[in-house]
Amino acid sequence: MRRPTRRYVYGHSTTPPGRAPVQLDERRPDRSLMQRRPAERTYLLLVPGAIDLDDARAVVLVEGVSDQRAVEALASRAGRDLPAERVVVLAMGGATNIGRYLSELGPAGRDLDVAGLCDEAEEPFFRSALRRVGLGPAETRNELAAQRFFVCSSDLEDELIRALGVPAVEQILAEHGDLKSFRILQQQPDQRGKTDHARLRRFMGTRGGRKIEYAPLLIDALDIDRVPAPLAQLMAAI
Repeated sequence: MRRPTRRYVYGHSTTPPGRAPVQLDERRPDRSLMQRRPAERTYLLLVPGAIDLDDARAVVLVEGVSDQRAVEALASRAGRDLPAERVVVLAMGGATNIGRYLSELGPAGRDLDVAGLCDEAEEPFFRSALRRVGLGPAETRNELAAQRFFVCSSDLEDELIRALGVPAVEQILAEHGDLKSFRILQQQPDQRGKTDHARLRRFMGTRGGRKIEYAPLLIDALDIDRVPAPLAQLMAAI
């Protein structure tokens, strides 16, 4: 079947300088970007070329773009084509938005299959939101997993550094010109007494965009049998 023609727009008709274009489907020409639900606008703005949420069967809700890139990279390594499977990985812009996205996309909204990944500190937001939209119980990790929501300990970067080991992560930093900067951070007074694992985790958050840059690189460096449990379970659930 011939793929539908796509047009690139931002808002109604044009793309402002320096902003990525957004694909909207010509089958729904009357639905401008701003007429769409907030969750759909967020996805289309973040992911030029994304499949339309109207075409999706499932959505994976993650906190930020680094989590999104990691999930998509892992799917690619596993030989999966998420767009072809009509699965959307959606970065929510923070865990506190989970309730809104579940309301829009879950049983009371678009009724998509929903799954998700969160950091340990944000787990309470996910639990309460799942209960509110009727996707409970969600009091334990096993109950969360039964609803296809999984928790990183302590966060995605922590999981990936632990799985790879410090020397492997330092090698990746060296290959991408960041090892010297990490060595400087290691010598800072507030890093004294900390492990290199903790320092690496801190380093990933010291520059805007670094987590986004390194998430797929760390995924690509993993042995497939050492994928952190929350990510492996998420892949199996979608």
